[in-house]
Amino acid sequence: MSRTGSNVAAVVVAAGRGIRIGGGTPKQYRQVGGQAVLTRTLAALGALPVVARVQVVIAPDAAAFYETCLSELDPAVRAKLLAPVEGGATRQQSVRAGLEALDGAGAPEIVLVHDAARPYVDAALIDRAVAAGRDHRAAVPGVAVSDTIKLVEEVGDGIGRVRETPAREALRAVQTPQSFHFAALLDAHRSAAAADLHGFTDDGALAEWAGLPVVVFAGDLRNRKITQPADLIEADRAFGTPDRSTPMTQYVTRLGTGFDVHAFTEGDHVWLGGVRIPADRGVLAHSDGDVALHALTDALLGAIADGDIGTHFPPSDERWRGAASDQFLAHAVSLVRARGGRIDHLDITVLAEAPRIGQHREAIRARIAEIAGVPLTSVSIKATTTEKLGFVGRAEGLAAQAAATVRLPEEETVPVDAQAETAMRQG
Repeated sequence: MSRTGSNVAAVVVAAGRGIRIGGGTPKQYRQVGGQAVLTRTLAALGALPVVARVQVVIAPDAAAFYETCLSELDPAVRAKLLAPVEGGATRQQSVRAGLEALDGAGAPEIVLVHDAARPYVDAALIDRAVAAGRDHRAAVPGVAVSDTIKLVEEVGDGIGRVRETPAREALRAVQTPQSFHFAALLDAHRSAAAADLHGFTDDGALAEWAGLPVVVFAGDLRNRKITQPADLIEADRAFGTPDRSTPMTQYVTRLGTGFDVHAFTEGDHVWLGGVRIPADRGVLAHSDGDVALHALTDALLGAIADGDIGTHFPPSDERWRGAASDQFLAHAVSLVRARGGRIDHLDITVLAEAPRIGQHREAIRARIAEIAGVPLTSVSIKATTTEKLGFVGRAEGLAAQAAATVRLPEEETVPVDAQAETAMRQG
């Protein structure tokens, strides 16, 4: 967006690890109703005309997760997304990173700061946030609390002494998106950083510290934050309920397999999974001979029933002599995505007496995840020998087998014409 375009932007904070929820994958990338939490949050924000730009802040090692989220977004929403920036060690530092990136791209008048793990946000709440931010410079959504709240002083062994019982009528549970005049919030963040304060977990509290009067506008009880495993289950149920007015895309799971083998020849390295591994010998191949990527490419092509690697990259074509095999896998991935497919898991087993891949395992996983645009947790690489049996056991070459699990939109069954059916039976 140009500096003179729409004046509302959003910062979506998605740099957290989400470890409290368990399962290894950060909660913003967990699936609910068939899509990642972050995908649903971005879709909700980006679909609103009032929001002109969205700046996402991600963890330094989350690029593959994020790319997967992008692949499932409507192009009109993706067009509003600025390049993601890396967050910091705290939420406050991550928000500031997003604000600084927005400032460099052209400061908006109003900025909304929203948690990635709040996918229920809707247009009415956003409209209230924008209006409150414009009118009051600093505004946060809040909902009345139903429980009595106690202020306590810890005395040990999990026991707390009650110091005060605030009047419940005056309390609000604060949500996001929080809305601010952009310049005021950026100045507040810079001032806090200069004062070596980095622990604010709420931008409203930081604004208060900076001396900005903060108002509370009506939040939404449905705008829950996904924090616990039960929240994921509830979200999966909520987003999995079909909209009767808009038919929901149904997916079928496909499993494809692939196998590749190459003989050894003179050389000092082999390519495995897109990683160059030093070795006593090289492999005899038309391309770079990466058996792992070749097998994985065939697995993806098999899952979508679109031939094999030789169909798309024939060895008779000199363009592929010595070619890097990452482009073969990238092509197969693009074919899956072009059909509206989603890659769930990639699994490779390398069969070789040598070289050993143990020390290269994580580098291979990371490279495949990068090429395929999937989370690291969706890539598995294993290795085995053949107990000195066969050509692999005799160290004459190496091989790899792979499996790829993908989801494709379910195709409607096309009724067979009655006359054609009769003809097929007679013929």
